[in-house]
Amino acid sequence: MNVSLILIILLIGAIVTLLSGNKLASKIALFFSVVAFGASIYLYTLFQAGENIGIGFQWIRSPKIFIALGVDGLSLAMLLLTTALTPIIIFSSFGKTFKNAKNLYALILFMAFAMAGTFLAADGFLYYIFWELALIPIYFIALIWGNGNPESLKKAVVKFFIYTFAGSLFMLIAFIYMYQKAGSFLIGDLMNVKFTNQEQLWIFLAFFAAYAIKIPLIPFHTWQAKVYQKAPSMGTMLLSGIMLKMALYSIIRWQLLLAPLAALQYKYIFIGISVAGIIYGSIVALKQTDLKKMLAYSSLAHVGLIAAGLYTVTIDGLQGAVLQMIAHGFVVVGLFFAAEIIYRRYETQNIEEMGGIRLQATKFASMFMILVLASVALPGTFNFIGEFQLLFSLAQRSVTMAVLGGTTIILGAFYMLRMFQKAMLGDMKDKVFKDVTFNEGLTFVIIITVLLFFGLYPKPIIDIISPTLQETLRVINRY
Repeated sequence: MNVSLILIILLIGAIVTLLSGNKLASKIALFFSVVAFGASIYLYTLFQAGENIGIGFQWIRSPKIFIALGVDGLSLAMLLLTTALTPIIIFSSFGKTFKNAKNLYALILFMAFAMAGTFLAADGFLYYIFWELALIPIYFIALIWGNGNPESLKKAVVKFFIYTFAGSLFMLIAFIYMYQKAGSFLIGDLMNVKFTNQEQLWIFLAFFAAYAIKIPLIPFHTWQAKVYQKAPSMGTMLLSGIMLKMALYSIIRWQLLLAPLAALQYKYIFIGISVAGIIYGSIVALKQTDLKKMLAYSSLAHVGLIAAGLYTVTIDGLQGAVLQMIAHGFVVVGLFFAAEIIYRRYETQNIEEMGGIRLQATKFASMFMILVLASVALPGTFNFIGEFQLLFSLAQRSVTMAVLGGTTIILGAFYMLRMFQKAMLGDMKDKVFKDVTFNEGLTFVIIITVLLFFGLYPKPIIDIISPTLQETLRVINRY
């Protein structure tokens, strides 16, 4: 058995969901997503037992392109994140009706298929195909099921599509250039080519254009807040919980390995850009009155810290980044789900129009508080482990950068706790806020359990990813 099983399950699930009726679409999509997660767990046990679960064979003779899916600790961790969050995101929508639901849930499964393929692809051209395929479903999800003024929605989504597609073209050009030297798109063959310092710089910048937009980093972030705000909650969860991790993962998998000299020589520039994003995102989040936009800018600050850790090119930076990618995936999905629940009851995302929710919905307020504390990296939560290692890695390169990067914790605690105070505490509004249903509560419990369990015992994830990250650094440091 090999890892292509996951892709097959998700693709078949998307087709079956599309062919089903609207009433059964959500349940069928949930079934296939849970099966895909179960298959991922099984393949994880095979990987731990030392079995090769990758696959590779030639697809096109000229140019030489392979269907190559490679599995190591890093790609397996991201695959598990994708297949774990997908059923949570689908289940979070239960209790809400959507027009043409079968199309929506089919697109979600197809997006999960493309994102999983991006994490597994070991051939550059195949990787690019999966990378672009993931963009198509989220474009339609946001455009068709998004909210707000139709013209404003269309403008925001089209801007997002053009930005990300244009950035990806630079990456494609870099792959074509490297293919001419290597005669193959396979990552192993590309790594064997000794590119000059100048060539590596241009390759590094080409990848940076694609990744900086997708993450996003400033000044490439201008699409993010409006798309996060206007997309349906499931779309926002997919974007923030999984899709942006494609770019962060790719920095390790492709950018650092294919242009190591540029990564080492110019690391302080890209650390600086990332840290600037932390400060900018935190300051702008302070000023937001729309809950989803505030969470969007908060996410911008957190992923800036992850990127900064990656560009330190240290074991602490890489390991902390991967841990934080996984932790951020769960906590941001939980926070956007909380925002969705408030919108279902109050029909507003304006924080100033909320208040007194704790008096009517104690369970919801308590679980929301745990997510807020996890977001600000309270010790004992999963986010604390990653953020500590990231700040430690920054301190190894520059104490000043570490201090500036630490603003994400200080300012984050301020605007998140202030938001909680305004939304949950105070006097009750005239509107009725029902406490969480069983399905909503179960979604929260699953997310919180993950955040608390790995916050106290991150060893299983560290054991998976460490060998791959150490080997990545060994290859980079040869230069």
